[in-house]
Amino acid sequence: MSLRLSYKPLKITLLMKDKTMRNLKEELRLAPATLAKLNKDDYVALSVVHKICEYLECPVQDVMEFVEDNHEAKSEL
Repeated sequence: MSLRLSYKPLKITLLMKDKTMRNLKEELRLAPATLAKLNKDDYVALSVVHKICEYLECPVQDVMEFVEDNHEAKSEL
């Protein structure tokens, strides 16, 4: 079983806290490349995840999670 990173919890947390990715960009001064990585579920520096957690006042599991990589499982068949 292979796992992949997902920032789906971040999207849910932003919605629940009435915030947007634009708020993260402007208030945390995140680079456009970092926002693109978050949107594509790519790895970002742990320091960025930490800043987001502090800003949203939430634990890391409200920002990211590891999920089963179904794409890889299908290609093995």
